[in-house]
Amino acid sequence: MKKIYSLIILTSLLAACSGEKGKSVEELIASDDAVAIQKKKDELVDEQQALAVQIKELDEKLQSINPDRNVPLITTFNAKVEEFKHYLELQGSVETKQNIVVTPEVGGIITRVHVKEGQRVSKGQLLASIDDGGLSQQKAQLEVQANLAKTTFERQKRLWDQKIGSEIQYLQTKSQYEGLQKSIAQINEQLAKNNVRAPFSGVIDDIITEQGNVAAPGQTQLMRLVNLKDMYIKTDVPESYITSITNGKKVEVMFPVLGKTLTSEVRQTGNFINPANRTFDVEIAVPNKDGSIKPNLTARLKINDYTNKKAILIPQSIISENAEGEQYIYVLADKNKDKATAKQVIIQTGKTQGDEIEVLSGLEENAEVIQEGARSVKDGQTVKVIS
Repeated sequence: MKKIYSLIILTSLLAACSGEKGKSVEELIASDDAVAIQKKKDELVDEQQALAVQIKELDEKLQSINPDRNVPLITTFNAKVEEFKHYLELQGSVETKQNIVVTPEVGGIITRVHVKEGQRVSKGQLLASIDDGGLSQQKAQLEVQANLAKTTFERQKRLWDQKIGSEIQYLQTKSQYEGLQKSIAQINEQLAKNNVRAPFSGVIDDIITEQGNVAAPGQTQLMRLVNLKDMYIKTDVPESYITSITNGKKVEVMFPVLGKTLTSEVRQTGNFINPANRTFDVEIAVPNKDGSIKPNLTARLKINDYTNKKAILIPQSIISENAEGEQYIYVLADKNKDKATAKQVIIQTGKTQGDEIEVLSGLEENAEVIQEGARSVKDGQTVKVIS
């Protein structure tokens, strides 16, 4: 009877153990059985340690078979001294000092417009005529009176030269004649204002007011006159460049709309700093022989504000920074065939242009600099150079 009871207990224990082994980790955790959970943990730890030993043995074997498998692959370039030019990039607008809207000096009806849109005119050429309001008739009457006064004066002068007649008669005729001449001259000046003339040579861009309309002095816009020869670009430059952007500086001018690029120079720099945006004005002359450049056209400018004839340039992407804020790169040391040691060097950088940056110190000419893989290597690490 005791034997039967012992067998029953043993069978129950074996069933319980086999049940625990078949349970998943999740099931064990859900069971809240501390003994079973601890046992399962011990089993997993033993398995982990056994796997670690096996992995280590495999690594040692792989290292003996292929010693280069963990060596980083990198590419390099040689640091070279070259000329470096830094450009200030700005945007400007094309302007011309000879771009005006012509207005009359006197009021009246426009009797005739003598030019057409697109017509090229010369300085002083007649553009339009305005009704003189009867000034021509007044001038004709004065001229008749002036002719009579002239004849009277000339006769009186001959008599006076012969000591005949009184001096007062001579002076009266002279004064009357000269007064009429001045009156005619004044009317001529007024009549000249009725003829609108070109203040400079150029092209009639637009006829604004047509013949027959009434013009008001200084207000009515008659036409637009433009000269495309004396063109320039005006832009604002930050005050920090006041010593580097000077008259005569070369400028590369690009017109995106025209697909056109040309080289010019700074012809004038402003002497006033705008307190609102801390900039000063700059004018760049624009040659316009073919007339394709128009006023208000947008232009992109590149002005060479700094040049270093003996500069070392490197890609910005290979530069890292340490905890002290110092910039560093890696160069090769102890090179043997395609193997070498990565050496960290601290550098000082200057101006940038595009993807490249100027190295002021810390890098010697002809040093072999790590490019691809520069951010994955460590100081003193063995590396393999690939072409």
